[in-house]
Amino acid sequence: MPEVIFNGPAGRLEGRYQPAADKHAPIAMILHPHPQFGGTMNNKIIYDLFYMFQQRGFTTLRFNFRSIGRSQGEFDHGVGELSDAASALDWVQSLHPEARACWVAGYSFGAWIGMQLLMRRPEIEGFMSIAPQPNTYDFAFLAPCPSSGLIIHGSEDRVAPPTAVQGLVEKLHLQKGILITQKTMEGANHFFQGQEDALIENCSEYLDARLRGELVPDVIKKLK
Repeated sequence: MPEVIFNGPAGRLEGRYQPAADKHAPIAMILHPHPQFGGTMNNKIIYDLFYMFQQRGFTTLRFNFRSIGRSQGEFDHGVGELSDAASALDWVQSLHPEARACWVAGYSFGAWIGMQLLMRRPEIEGFMSIAPQPNTYDFAFLAPCPSSGLIIHGSEDRVAPPTAVQGLVEKLHLQKGILITQKTMEGANHFFQGQEDALIENCSEYLDARLRGELVPDVIKKLK
């Protein structure tokens, strides 16, 4: 798993990168929690998601947002971090121009950044939004959400209350042409303490189903 340094909009960005053997393999980018509350690319959930995608043949990248680890710059309340994510995707795509698709997975703050990136990059065909915080961050930009994906959260989350996440899910369910899969993990808090393995198992099951062509609208299946 090579350590990489690449250029971002505020200076260098530090990442961990695992290329796939197949040049056509899809790309997965994993986005970490809030930089000012201990979030880094070495968060256990981010680390495990990275390997989940890598084990399924994806070219996989996780990186530190600006101001974290060896990444330069200062925290920018989401604006600069979205630019960081776009630059990171540009970088990995420059190395894998024949990649057939992209996925983005984000946890907490990273889920908000990932969903914004999804709106700007039509090549992203799937997402995982783990413990998103619609009570804290504005998700109104999802109008409409362009891709099917997973929203997974805990029933005991006090940072992102289930009622707030449910409101986001219900809004997305109204959109046509995509399929949002929701999973509420009973007893899990925002940090999935004691349930990290169960979280990754749920994410793995979703990803495996998508790779089989499931959990997308029938019209998408026909196009493929």
